[in-house]
Amino acid sequence: MGNYTVGELVMDFTEAYSDTCSAVGIAARQGNVKLLRKLIKKGYSIDISDNRGWSSIHEAAFSNSHKCLNILIQAADSVSFVNSRTYEGETALHLAARRGHCVIVGRLLEAGAEANQVTNEETTPLFLAVQNGHTDVVKLLVSRGADVNGSQSLCGWNSLHQSAFQGFSEVMKILLEKDADIEIRDDFGITPLFIAAQYGQHECLKSLADCGANVNCQAKDKATPLFIAAQEGHLGCVETLLSYGADPNLFCNDDAWQLPIHAAAQHGRDKILELLIPLTDRMCDMGKGKVSPVYSAVLGGHTECLRILLREGYSPNAQECLVFEILSPLCLAISESYMEMALVLLSSGARVLERHYIACLEEEHLSLFSSLLEQGDPLPSGEHLEGFLAACVSAQRRSPEWLPELLLAGFDPVHLLSETWTASVTDDALNFALEFTNWKRLPPAVKQTLSNHAENSTWVQPGHFESLPSLCHLCRLEIRSRLQSERKCSRHSIRQLPLPVCLQDFLLYSDVCRAYQIPVRRSDLEHS
Repeated sequence: MGNYTVGELVMDFTEAYSDTCSAVGIAARQGNVKLLRKLIKKGYSIDISDNRGWSSIHEAAFSNSHKCLNILIQAADSVSFVNSRTYEGETALHLAARRGHCVIVGRLLEAGAEANQVTNEETTPLFLAVQNGHTDVVKLLVSRGADVNGSQSLCGWNSLHQSAFQGFSEVMKILLEKDADIEIRDDFGITPLFIAAQYGQHECLKSLADCGANVNCQAKDKATPLFIAAQEGHLGCVETLLSYGADPNLFCNDDAWQLPIHAAAQHGRDKILELLIPLTDRMCDMGKGKVSPVYSAVLGGHTECLRILLREGYSPNAQECLVFEILSPLCLAISESYMEMALVLLSSGARVLERHYIACLEEEHLSLFSSLLEQGDPLPSGEHLEGFLAACVSAQRRSPEWLPELLLAGFDPVHLLSETWTASVTDDALNFALEFTNWKRLPPAVKQTLSNHAENSTWVQPGHFESLPSLCHLCRLEIRSRLQSERKCSRHSIRQLPLPVCLQDFLLYSDVCRAYQIPVRRSDLEHS
């Protein structure tokens, strides 16, 4: 085969290809010195590129074929061959540095390779050597003029960032000895010390701190090394940062509420949380416009962190959280369905709000609903009553589980006896509710509702509702009414009354519950 001319273009078909690579390139890749000399002597070109833009010098550098590399350098007619770039912008020096071929790197530098040439991704040979932990190559490159500062990747991340990220402490020492800028920032405002803290590279963190790196530096989003170390759970890094003067009260976001203690609580870092609590200003607990770390613990679903905060004096009734648009930590626990955390908050004195009852019925958190009732706080009334009654209707399918608890807590059953509720519940549920009333003195509207219900359904009013309530029943209603006015109508409160157990049982409607086959609570059995 010879040359074929198309217009002014001359195409050479004398070159042989294998695997898209020239014959010279293959010889260099294989380290075949004899074949390489032969091909060059026959006039084969040394700078033909394959479909990656790789020529023979790239193959030799990548494959650590240093003898072939020497031959190619001697055969080259200019230094531009040594610095030729692949389609990704890599030179032979990039390839050799990435692979850790120290002898090749040295020879290329002697031949005029540019130590600070960047790829299409703005990556330098030094960065690649650092990235792959090639300490000898790093040492050689910096001794030959490689710039340890300045951007060495598209995001502004440089070799010091990279050594901190990967924990290459020996590489970092080489860079620091060459006066690497310890405060250099990437496009996100992040310094190498921040990176070391983020990825738990304790030794690198200490080296940077020893050199005077700012332990209170802040990224563009205001995050600090202490914040990120607390978030990621790097206890050793947190301890080191604090020992070098890191400020646990430096707010870490633009809204000036989030501190390292919040990060520890939200991400379940209990050991770090215990370390930060005595060092953190308590203003974040109840301060106006701030957010208590109690919210953070609940948001992250970390019960142990919540217990630690409450044990150390943080309030279960933290300030309204405007950030999350939540009234209290208990609201957040219920909305996130963290029942264990809700119980922990209740046991620590969290205030019960009327909306909590509604939320528990709507989400069918019935065990928590009972616990809320046990607190003896005001039951739903006023502006919340309509929403609560609607929740009662929607939860009627499971009324045997919650209705007894609601009525025993002192909720006025007359509120329930609307047309909507009576039409939605079973006959037993309706009759059970009537047992908590003076059925002979119901309001006229309720009597009419029951009359209409009897006409339009299969409900038949039990016979004893035709009779006057017994004196015992009326006394029970009166006593419970007075206890309710003093917020002492809960099971626990009644069990504390200086009365015989049989009278306590009577006030807790044990006889009625047995008649309607309502399961007896374990706590009631213990008092029997």
